[in-house]
Amino acid sequence: MAESGISLPTNDAWPEERHTMFDASMRIPVLEPVFTDAPKRRVLVVDDDEDLREVLGLVLEAKGFEVATAGNVNDALKLIATERFDVLLSDLQMPHDGDGLTVVSAMRHSNPNAVTFILSGYPRMDHAAKAILQQMDEVLVKPVSPDFLVNAINDRLRLGAHPIQKKEDVATILESETNAVISLWLQRVEAEPEIITVRLTAAQRTAHLPALFHDLVARLRHPLPLGTRALKSAASEKHGITRRDQGYTPSMMVEESRMLQVSIFEILQQNFHKVNFSVVLEDVMVIADEVDSQLAQAMSCYISESKTDGQPVEA
Repeated sequence: MAESGISLPTNDAWPEERHTMFDASMRIPVLEPVFTDAPKRRVLVVDDDEDLREVLGLVLEAKGFEVATAGNVNDALKLIATERFDVLLSDLQMPHDGDGLTVVSAMRHSNPNAVTFILSGYPRMDHAAKAILQQMDEVLVKPVSPDFLVNAINDRLRLGAHPIQKKEDVATILESETNAVISLWLQRVEAEPEIITVRLTAAQRTAHLPALFHDLVARLRHPLPLGTRALKSAASEKHGITRRDQGYTPSMMVEESRMLQVSIFEILQQNFHKVNFSVVLEDVMVIADEVDSQLAQAMSCYISESKTDGQPVEA
């Protein structure tokens, strides 16, 4: 402790170099040790900052907690897998993206009754991060005073951990969010100058999508062996002929398909807190393959119909 220059405060303020966690301007009283016959609550502190881990450990031990620390995700996962904890206190921003979330997810599965806290230096997070953070109990924004930290932990221990939300597969999410995806896709399409030169009603523009989503959900629920050609879709073949008759070019159809994939993935991102992550990568690959396959079938019919009536296929 002497080498780092960090020690528990015995004066009116925390050391200046610790302001990333504790506000040095706060006047913090000396922490008196807590003595009790009750079993000590066990806290796991995860942070890549060694000095901060040590300070947090001393603060919590002085308040009657038993503390274990980890400086990286691997060490944290080993402790979570082999020991029982009542509290997790983890930094969000560690060397690798998602480190803090990985630790929280592991704790929620191995110690579902443990209360989980994330420490973040950012008071505002984007929509996706907020959705993911719903799996934890509380986000504490740095700087935070020791008293506030301890009170927050004790308050949450009294309330108990949030129940773990039931995870859903991607097929279920897409089935329930079909209208949201279509609405988002339509906004993108109608903002594309080239595509809106073909004047259609919203119903005409989106007529092919319900059948496409039906096929997509069915394929997600009944996956094909890897490398198998996607099933033939009569709806996509009809869509290719319809788009040709409406005046679409092949490039317009490709752009619409690209926007559809972007819209699907954006809606899934908004529902990350519901997603069963054990299958999400495979499902994303299936989505991309199915949408591309339906586009290929539509384009094939588009081109065949053009050859039949002798009209040129425009790019």
